[in-house]
Amino acid sequence: MSARYDVEAVRRDFPILTRQVGAYPLTYLDSGNTSQKPQQVVDAIADHYLNHNANVARAMHVLGAEATAAFEGARTAVADFIGASRHEEVVFTKNASEALNLAAHTLTARLGPGDEILVSVMEHHSNIVPWQLACQRTGATLRWFDVTDEGRLDLEGAARDGLVNDHTKVVSIAWVSNVLGTVNPIAQVAAMAHAVGAVMVVDGSQGVPQLPTSVSDLGCDMLAFTGHKICGPTGIGVLWGSYDLLESLPPFLGGGEMIEVVRMTGSTYAPPPYRFEAGTPPIAQAVGLHAAIRYVSALGMDRIAAHEHELTAYALAEMGGVRGLTILGPTEAVDRGGAISFTLDGVHPHDVMQMLDSRGIAIRGGHHCARPLHDRLGVQSSCRASLYLYTTQAEIDRLVEGLDYTSAFFGGRLATAGGTR
Repeated sequence: MSARYDVEAVRRDFPILTRQVGAYPLTYLDSGNTSQKPQQVVDAIADHYLNHNANVARAMHVLGAEATAAFEGARTAVADFIGASRHEEVVFTKNASEALNLAAHTLTARLGPGDEILVSVMEHHSNIVPWQLACQRTGATLRWFDVTDEGRLDLEGAARDGLVNDHTKVVSIAWVSNVLGTVNPIAQVAAMAHAVGAVMVVDGSQGVPQLPTSVSDLGCDMLAFTGHKICGPTGIGVLWGSYDLLESLPPFLGGGEMIEVVRMTGSTYAPPPYRFEAGTPPIAQAVGLHAAIRYVSALGMDRIAAHEHELTAYALAEMGGVRGLTILGPTEAVDRGGAISFTLDGVHPHDVMQMLDSRGIAIRGGHHCARPLHDRLGVQSSCRASLYLYTTQAEIDRLVEGLDYTSAFFGGRLATAGGTR
């Protein structure tokens, strides 16, 4: 790869990448599902548990002070990483799904019959179902952007149909599609939303790990993402929201630490972000996320994005030569992330996945928690290879070789059985 990015040095930080799967080296191409963790993140979590473990905000002893400082230090690090104006705008959750549910649940206070929530057909289920529930609670209506045949957000069709209008109260869109890899024009959509007074929510689960992030440049009011896709641990997510918006919203969950004063006749609530963090938070996970942010920041998010773009372009070109393979979404690396979904003629995605796994290649097969998008594309399910900061060109070559082998194997079986190709 390019001299500006030493991927082999990066890989040395990830012990799992040295594994063998039978006779084959592990080729991990499922980072869109969850990323692998560098030694630095694992060490930071272990150090916290072994030397600083305590609950936060409650214990006034040395360990409690250290744990609180580490937890709030992670909050500040996240705020700086995404360009937030203040650390109180960062709410910790257990994952991006909870962050989006928090947004949907609290924003229902602003919704009623006749109001509309706007998503897109390319959304992950976590950015569809919470809004469906919000509509059920409030009588609002869910509408959605379609996609073009190339897999881009159909903004022309939306303008023609008046999709964004005076009834629109919330627009919630993925920054990067977890299936198509499409990078959506969030700033443009946010401008459309704000023109009618709507709140703009962004699912950044696939975007924040791949691209330099600035919430002001995106123009959003809320941004959700998860730690485990950006080299951090599972069990922690983030909801960023502009402070004025968060301050206007009711609590999501009730319990300890989210309160100001509790009496039997009623309670008052803490200011953001604590209003939305009931109970013991994910402390060690926040420490791990902080370590992950330090790690990717040291590599440079611009360099990570360039590495992934270069690999994506190479993968799209090489995979395009596999017999019977159809790529879902943009086939050129323009406004495109490193998730590449595809079908192989006559072969179920689970069979493709198992054939590749037998050669040490880890991909995903299914509908990737995006069934409405697969329905729109006319396919029951697909395979997905997803790249990240430790992926190499050699791993792409192994994938293509495995796909050629799979295509030939099942092609031979079909021919023997009298099938056609």
